[in-house]
Amino acid sequence: MKLMIASDIHGSARWCRAMLDAMQREDPARLLLLGDLLYHGPRNDLPDEYAPKEVIAMLNGARDRLLCVRGNCEAEVDQMVLNFPVMADYCALMWEDHVLYATHGHLHGEDNPPPLGRNGFLLCGHTHVPCCHRHESFTYLNPGSVSIPKNGSAHSYAVLEGGVMTWKDLEGGEFLRETLW
Repeated sequence: MKLMIASDIHGSARWCRAMLDAMQREDPARLLLLGDLLYHGPRNDLPDEYAPKEVIAMLNGARDRLLCVRGNCEAEVDQMVLNFPVMADYCALMWEDHVLYATHGHLHGEDNPPPLGRNGFLLCGHTHVPCCHRHESFTYLNPGSVSIPKNGSAHSYAVLEGGVMTWKDLEGGEFLRETLW
């Protein structure tokens, strides 16, 4: 099964559209969103085509294929306009016999992971930087940011399939691949 993972849309209609186009190309079982969907946040500049109302309509149209956790920019009002759950701080998924702990990264992250158990996988957004870091007891994975990439990274997402995580820019170019199991 294929899982697409994305984070940090921050209200950009342009990059949300590109992410949903990538979802059409990838055809995953689910798209896991790691938070910060509508608001740009006080530390970020406005992203291209900042239009949260358009993003709301696009995401609500795809709600049957979405899983989502709350980012540090989500608020109660966001749940009032989105027709899928967005306020959970984390979710734990069993994926191909492995535990994936998905959270935004502002409460639990690479430097303060939750109790994952041996060989757990921690999926976070928040930093806007795509990466895979293996630690003694867990692996930290970040898909980067859909709309506001940092540290010279691309507008990106990740795909998990058959134990391999592939990071791609929103135009479909692959730039990192890691075998996880």
